[in-house]
Amino acid sequence: MHLPLSDDFLSIVLNETPLLDVRAPIEFNKGKFINAVNIPILDDEERRLVGTKYKEAGNAAAIELAESLIKNEGKEKRVALWQEYLKENPDAKLYCFRGGQRSGISQEWLKEANIDITRLKGGYKAFRNFLIQQTEEISAVTPTLILGGPTGSGKTILLNKLQNAIDLEGIANHRGSSFGSFTNAQPSQIDFENNLAYKLIQFHHKDFNKLVLEHESHNIGRTFIPKPVYDNFMQGELVLLQTPLDVRARITYEEYVVSALREYEMLYNDAGLQKWAENVKAGLKRIQKRLGNQLYTQLTYLFDEAYFIHTQSEAKALYIEWITLLLERYYDPMYDYQIQKSPIPIVFQGDEQSVLDFIKKQETKI
Repeated sequence: MHLPLSDDFLSIVLNETPLLDVRAPIEFNKGKFINAVNIPILDDEERRLVGTKYKEAGNAAAIELAESLIKNEGKEKRVALWQEYLKENPDAKLYCFRGGQRSGISQEWLKEANIDITRLKGGYKAFRNFLIQQTEEISAVTPTLILGGPTGSGKTILLNKLQNAIDLEGIANHRGSSFGSFTNAQPSQIDFENNLAYKLIQFHHKDFNKLVLEHESHNIGRTFIPKPVYDNFMQGELVLLQTPLDVRARITYEEYVVSALREYEMLYNDAGLQKWAENVKAGLKRIQKRLGNQLYTQLTYLFDEAYFIHTQSEAKALYIEWITLLLERYYDPMYDYQIQKSPIPIVFQGDEQSVLDFIKKQETKI
């Protein structure tokens, strides 16, 4: 039986094609693609048993064991779940790890149910290799504008106003600081790389002259930009966003207090304020050595006072006082040092509107 195969991975990325992943959940959770749904042909334990049988007795024995584990009822259940997904996503593609037996059997079962689906040639592994290769190649030839500025300058706000930007912190699901975690977990490293590849490939096929990125370190939370890609990104030019300290403190307050607290309250209800405060205190503890004992004690006292008042009434002014001290005494000196040591040439600096105007003049290919 000749069933359709495809390795047109570029089309999948550009069209964000839905994907049916029939690998075991443990494989899916280690690494997946955008718009992929996991409806496995073998669950984790079944996969383990079949894998052990393959090592001990070879391919034929492993297939026989898999068939005995699934049996008729299991097969019907799996096909029904796939059919339900494909009714909503008729253009979906199918894959397993190497595009071999598991996806091949799944494709045959769907054909028996009068459903045609294209299988990815080489499966997850081939698509993943394509994404890695494309990321390195595109980053090597793409001119970049690197948006810098002290903490709280509004860099992410500005990035989201541009069509030729990629929000690395958004992909990493992290704000990029000691206090930058969200209540929902960061993606796995593999997912981060896959998602970055999608964004970069999609950017490459649009009509823009330069890619705009935030001036990030190699790591964003617990994820990291692969070194060859990071080195390519940092070959660009630096644009500095200048924002007054009082405005930066308000921006930081809105993001790290108001928005963050809203997340915690949605997750923990009445305990949200306490959980959020514990997370902030843990962030302070992580940077205690760099702060020094005196500044750490001062910041902890200010935050505790603001938190105590917050449990009774509004504490915005005290939170902003705490944020301002943290910016002035910790983040600003650290950022000034980084800029002084940075080999990236500064080509422009100004307020938000002037930076936007500068970037947009260079936005479209001639």
